[in-house]
Amino acid sequence: MKNEQILLAERPKGMPTTDTFKYEETEVKAPKEGEVLLQTLYLSVDPYMRSRMNDAKSYVPPFQVNEPLNGGIVGRVEESTVDHLQKGDYVVGYLPWKRHITVKAKHLQKIDPNVAPISTALGVLGMPGLTAYFGLLDIGQPKEGETVVVSGAAGAVGMVVGQIAKIKGARVVGIAGSEEKIQYLKEELGFDEVINYKTTENIRADLKKACPDGVDVYFENVGGEISDAVASLFNKGARIPLCGQISMYNLEKVDVGPRIQTRLLMNSALMKGFIVNDYAEHFGEGMKQLGEWVSQGKIKYAENIVDGFENVPDAFLGLFKGENLGKQIVKVAE
Repeated sequence: MKNEQILLAERPKGMPTTDTFKYEETEVKAPKEGEVLLQTLYLSVDPYMRSRMNDAKSYVPPFQVNEPLNGGIVGRVEESTVDHLQKGDYVVGYLPWKRHITVKAKHLQKIDPNVAPISTALGVLGMPGLTAYFGLLDIGQPKEGETVVVSGAAGAVGMVVGQIAKIKGARVVGIAGSEEKIQYLKEELGFDEVINYKTTENIRADLKKACPDGVDVYFENVGGEISDAVASLFNKGARIPLCGQISMYNLEKVDVGPRIQTRLLMNSALMKGFIVNDYAEHFGEGMKQLGEWVSQGKIKYAENIVDGFENVPDAFLGLFKGENLGKQIVKVAE
């Protein structure tokens, strides 16, 4: 049976293009002892993958040129050599970008399709949801009546952060890049205020108006001028979970802006970088609580699903153009 995979064709300079990716035919390998054969159903594209395209040291090894890219994938078991996974079962794992994948069963987690749509294992009930949960609650620690600001608020992580902050009784201000996103965050998710960073004439003034009592928690997803503006409003004891810097991932030169250390010092504020795997031993707790909130309707989610394995590069590039409301996912097969 024919198979197809997506390779990293070259290391991009600045914004990646479709030339960054290369499609290649390959074989479907029969599973050996302890392995299963999957058909890819949904494939996740995420901003952090851009940094892995650089040949630089990070918290995970870089992608290799002429090797398959990889990330979160939901698949269906086609063949199995293990007892706990049977043909037709749904699983999620961190896997190479292929239509059919042969992988050790120990690297997979079974999904119950009766709990929620299986695609949520890549979003609200997967890595983005857990990132929001642990980053906000462990580092941000929002309290009732405090003001929480979320940049990248309409992304897969940001929208969950805002809703958890509301559950904890905080006032939530989001920053997003389209009127559609602003309307969704306010009307569907209950954000108190949302600022359109693309149309504002003065983001500092808009933030000051939206945060009359200052900022107690800033969930940082974007970096750049937006973060400089939020920093000017930090309160005493502010907490800043540092999750992402999407505005800087495609820069070809080092970004130089206002130094934040003075703001942190003046306000006895805490800024802490983290990655979701820092909390791996507590994933069960996070999944249980997120699942309860979703089932109770306390957390809603949005998915932007792009159809077709052939459209994976476009879906990835769309992340940096702000095309997605919620989790960006590629549907590979039914």
